[in-house]
Amino acid sequence: MQLTVAELSATTAAWLPIIIQYSGKLILAATTLILGWWLINKITQKIGIILKKKQVDPTLHGFIRTLTNIMLKIPLIISVASMIGIETSSFIAALGAIGLAIGLALQGSLANFAGGVLILLFRPFRVGDWIEAQSGVNGTVHSIQIFHTTLKTSDLKIVIVPNGSLSNGNITNYSREPIRRVDINLGIDYSSDIKQARKVLLDIAQDPRVVSTFTPVVYVTGLGDNAINITLRVWVENANYWPVTFDFLEAAKEKLTEAGIGIPFPQRVVHLVQASE
Repeated sequence: MQLTVAELSATTAAWLPIIIQYSGKLILAATTLILGWWLINKITQKIGIILKKKQVDPTLHGFIRTLTNIMLKIPLIISVASMIGIETSSFIAALGAIGLAIGLALQGSLANFAGGVLILLFRPFRVGDWIEAQSGVNGTVHSIQIFHTTLKTSDLKIVIVPNGSLSNGNITNYSREPIRRVDINLGIDYSSDIKQARKVLLDIAQDPRVVSTFTPVVYVTGLGDNAINITLRVWVENANYWPVTFDFLEAAKEKLTEAGIGIPFPQRVVHLVQASE
């Protein structure tokens, strides 16, 4: 099929305005897409460098970079499509509906995921720390995953705690500070000499495991029904907390007994009243 000069001129005259109209939009859209794509890749690379400097958990590195990349590129593609005249309002509405449905279906998992991200970012605890969670569970942090944290208890049980509840509750971290205070609580007879008991306990505190930065002290902490309550307070490194606690309790019993200071147990005095005839 051959076109005459007149037909070719008419076709060109018909299409030329359309080509001129859309060529500018296509060039602008292509330029925006290329520059935006390059800029987003640079941003995600910079985020990766920042995360590495902040010593964020490596588990989170790739995920945050990928998520950021996707979240930035979706608006870019929608904007480019709008620039060349494609209707995007219905596409955005459908995308929002899909996101809402997925969010409702995975509500619990998303809460755990968000909690995992917060834990890995802000580091309220690290692997190896001894923590106590709001739910009452305590143990050494064995691993921190995106959706849950694994604790190992003192009797070698593995407890898996969802990150959602863990990040929204109170967390007691016993390992964050290198030094902890040990309280040895005892009771002595009311007839015992408090000063002598204090001297005995302070002698026990002359242990190389006790941190010399803090001075050991002995306080009277209460007057009970059957005993005077006294407390020996010393400061030790975290690793020595339980050994010092157990050793000092045993030593306190032995040394107080040797000094003639009794450690009473609960007693009840019963008076029998004989009825008169």
